[in-house]
Amino acid sequence: MGMWSLSLLQGCKGIQALGLDRYVCVGQTNLKSPQDIQVYVVNTNFTLRWKYTGNDTDVTFSAEYRWFEDFKIDGTEWKELPGCQNDTRTECDFSSAITEYYDKHHLRIRTERREEVSPWSSIFEMTPYDIAQIGPPGIELQSINGVIKIKVSPPEANQVQKMWIDDLSFKYNLVIWENSSNAEFRSQSIFPTDKIDDLAPDTTYCLKVQAIYALDSKEGLFSPIHCIRTTRKVRVPFCATNVRILALNMKFHLHWDNRYKQHVSYNVQYLSGYLKKLYDDYSVKWRNVPGCENITDTQCNFSSIITAVSGTFYFRVEAMNEYNKSCLSNEVKVIPLVTNEIGPPDIKVNISDGVLLHIQIYPSGGSESEVMRHNYDLSYRILYWKNSSNNEGFGGQLFNSPYRSTAEEPIENCSIIETIITEDLNQIDFKDYKPSKQSSRDSGNYSNDDDTSGSKASEETLEKEIV
Repeated sequence: MGMWSLSLLQGCKGIQALGLDRYVCVGQTNLKSPQDIQVYVVNTNFTLRWKYTGNDTDVTFSAEYRWFEDFKIDGTEWKELPGCQNDTRTECDFSSAITEYYDKHHLRIRTERREEVSPWSSIFEMTPYDIAQIGPPGIELQSINGVIKIKVSPPEANQVQKMWIDDLSFKYNLVIWENSSNAEFRSQSIFPTDKIDDLAPDTTYCLKVQAIYALDSKEGLFSPIHCIRTTRKVRVPFCATNVRILALNMKFHLHWDNRYKQHVSYNVQYLSGYLKKLYDDYSVKWRNVPGCENITDTQCNFSSIITAVSGTFYFRVEAMNEYNKSCLSNEVKVIPLVTNEIGPPDIKVNISDGVLLHIQIYPSGGSESEVMRHNYDLSYRILYWKNSSNNEGFGGQLFNSPYRSTAEEPIENCSIIETIITEDLNQIDFKDYKPSKQSSRDSGNYSNDDDTSGSKASEETLEKEIV
């Protein structure tokens, strides 16, 4: 281009001839460049917007873009931006031009009037994925038997080209409220296929749903508001009620109540939690718990189902009356290591050499101690006190040795030993001790008069001691 500087050519249209760049300058121009360039991205929909402060009404706008593959910046040429040529508005859709969502892109735009052109605007730089918003999910609703059934489809359902490549990484947040003047908003997480209960009958509810992309913690746009009226729930007298879990030392039992006086049989069913995260209909994937089929008891041992402690499970009870009519209970959720309660440890206490208490501690669960040891990092806490009427409270001791000095005079001492999870140790304050939810049941009271026979400690003695 010889001595010409780029600044002198910005108001000129360029043409190519004989493989060389040639510029035709059509005098001076008073056209102003577009200002405040912005790009809005929702899923794979791209919109370029700008402001024009000139007084001209017969102008159009054209944009160019370039993109940098794998962070390369050499040899990149400006190209016309499809969908944004000779536009009379101050926005344009260029979705068809962008297919590389993780690469850096530059955009610029100018004003045109016949042969006149303004200088290019400042360059807008973007990486599509970084500025993209998650679009609203699709939702379908059904009102039945006092609940609202909802089915959610991902924001880019049925699209070939996607910004969000993993639909299973979406989580969904529901906001629901009564369609009334003094409505209270309720927010909760839902699965792609779910039901909303605890609703008033014959009441209109409105709701909206947003998707959250767990990989980047991005919150999406809410769906349009949908409103639906609830029905009355049919009360079935033989349904199992008050379904609950009792779990101790990785032994799991389901219990429920039966208020029906006639004959009722039960099937206990379970569902692997991951199936609820899928978009398929999981209603046909419930399975019966072996040993809990066609039973008349109101309890079931389902420990055989918990083969993996890292998963999540759902359980429900199907009741069937003498006329072969069935009813499903509410579901209960089981996260094995959270639902399980740690039982008390086994201990033996005796006096050694007349001045030391010898305390032997064995893991919770008896013969199942291997299961407990492999799934919990356990430590132990000893609480002790003098067995007298003047007790002021518990004493606490972190102990490193199986021996504790006794008083010079024979004084009866009592103790409780409790299992705790190691990660909780830093939170313990023995001066004002209160059991935490992660703590186990205590071992019961032991006195140094209870057992003075002495015994050889097993290899497990004090294997998990507080240090």
